[in-house]
Amino acid sequence: MNLQTYNYFLPEKNLALEPSVPRDSSKLLIYDTTVDKIIFDYFYNLDKYLPKNSFLILNNTKVLPARVTMKKENGGKVVLLFLVNEMLGPEVDQRSLQGKNIKERVRVLTDRKVNVGDFLYFDQENYLKVIDQKEHIFELEFNFSREHLFTLLKKYGTMPIPPYLKKSPLFKNDLLKKYQTIFARAPVGARLASVAAPTASLHFTDEVFKKLDKKGIEKYFVTLHVGMGTFAPITDENIKQKKLHNEFYEVDRNTWKQIEINRNNGKKLVAVGTTVVRTLEAEVRNRNFLSPVGTLPAGSGVSQVAKNFVSSLHKTDLFIFPPYDFKMVDIMITNFHLPKSSLMMLVEAFLQHKKAKKNLVELYNIAIKNNFRFYSFGDAMVII
Repeated sequence: MNLQTYNYFLPEKNLALEPSVPRDSSKLLIYDTTVDKIIFDYFYNLDKYLPKNSFLILNNTKVLPARVTMKKENGGKVVLLFLVNEMLGPEVDQRSLQGKNIKERVRVLTDRKVNVGDFLYFDQENYLKVIDQKEHIFELEFNFSREHLFTLLKKYGTMPIPPYLKKSPLFKNDLLKKYQTIFARAPVGARLASVAAPTASLHFTDEVFKKLDKKGIEKYFVTLHVGMGTFAPITDENIKQKKLHNEFYEVDRNTWKQIEINRNNGKKLVAVGTTVVRTLEAEVRNRNFLSPVGTLPAGSGVSQVAKNFVSSLHKTDLFIFPPYDFKMVDIMITNFHLPKSSLMMLVEAFLQHKKAKKNLVELYNIAIKNNFRFYSFGDAMVII
């Protein structure tokens, strides 16, 4: 596994500091691997390139404004990034805390030194206590509900945009809207949320969905709660163990039922973003809920495992890199990612799986030459 294979130079002018307006006016690179053909267009014409016998799977997670400036007991300030994609401890209702010493816990990243035993304050009434430290991550506890913590984040927090977007001209209220998909849903029962957006989905608008609907291309949703590990560089430990950071995902019975019906009827699954790819491939690999394609006659219904499946929360540390045999994904929509990242390795694995003649860095360099914009607010690519 040679990380230099995933390195490239990005001119500063190709770094997108804010999204296209409207969202669907971003550029779209279409790479048809079956004929080794590249087309340049705009995202609002996505429907032209997806086959009629296809369907979309999107990640409907919601990003919380999880970066907060808090006060120390001595009056000093510290910026915390709450890792709300991996909450710890029991999930409790506010009413159940009355008269009881039940503690919730959460991990955070900080911009400066704090000590175990410190109290950190949102305001005079709401605070957390530092109870543990493991390297650069601190563990905090609090005696109110997780739902109330999320309410405090919405009140005091800002969107946890990646470091390369710190020079973005967007104000706080702009980021709350633009670093969020139009179909993001509130965390069910305030259980978990994301600290980074599923960026391939940021391009979608109601108009794009209407055009896809008109063509008969349906959409379904899964939920993967994105963590900061998405942006983390690959480590020697990742390579040694062939595992990535943990992320939690949720699925529901109806979604898996429709996926199985569609695939057994010969429809192509279009995964919108690497988070969806990871969710689907983790689910079929670890739980084997779906019958292999072709085992059911067209229109015969779903397998018993799909009928018995109940929505729940699962965890994955799946690391997808070449070579990888994709079990679920036929077409991928994705953004242009950071050099030497796990996301690049996943997309390259998909290209190799499709027996593409061009590798990912070649495609990236072509995109750069044609003034495509990169990273979270950048343009998109669809691999067919």
